[in-house]
Amino acid sequence: MSSGADHDDPCGMSLAIDVVGGKWKLHLMWVLADGPQRFSHIRRFLTGVSEKVLAENLRQLEASGVIHREIYPEIPPRVEYSLTHLGQDLAIALRPLEEWGDRNRAELAHNIGGLASSPS
Repeated sequence: MSSGADHDDPCGMSLAIDVVGGKWKLHLMWVLADGPQRFSHIRRFLTGVSEKVLAENLRQLEASGVIHREIYPEIPPRVEYSLTHLGQDLAIALRPLEEWGDRNRAELAHNIGGLASSPS
């Protein structure tokens, strides 16, 4: 948990939280871990997220270098989002968090009023 010798440099945890912080980014990482996805598929999968919020989160993850946005020269244009090498590495790091949630699902659901049992 050390921040390193230079206190002006953010620690690794701060950098990671900057990348995945917020309600939807971890969910997006989870969806994209299955492979390239179109915006409409992601939106259908993540019920409750507005198009505006989804687009904003995708832009932020793209700016962080975690996801790649590919525009195909078709009519109508097709856009797919996928994990970059940084995103794939992050997805590996997130697996233990998912496993922790799965292992503790019942207790967490009880403690937070059933919220932990919903998929999104």
